Amino acid sequence: MLNYEKYDIRERSFKFGIRVCNLTNELPKTPFGFEIGKQLVRSGTSIGANIEEAQSAVSKLDFINKLSISLKEARETKYWLRIIKETKINKLLNTDSLLDEIEEIIKILVTIIKNTKTKLNS
Repeated sequence: MLNYEKYDIRERSFKFGIRVCNLTNELPKTPFGFEIGKQLVRSGTSIGANIEEAQSAVSKLDFINKLSISLKEARETKYWLRIIKETKINKLLNTDSLLDEIEEIIKILVTIIKNTKTKLNS
């Protein structure tokens, strides 16, 4: 039996946002930890928020625009996760599964945007 949640970008981005929020709670309570956490929560939860907004887009162009914002936020989130990983801000944190998931989300968003642009131009 297929796990449809795996393929539902709305659900995946929501669960990803939750995981990002949980990760930030594990960052040290230092100026660096607070700033990285703030940036990560903002970008990591914005992915799903913009995907949700896209569901009520007034046109295909509006839909593409909202998903393009999600894609930008996903790439920013990947950046912050890489910073956390490389600085070893918390040696107990493992960001590998989040980095894998954000790569998948990016690929899905790129595919949706490309397919929608193709349909729009045909």
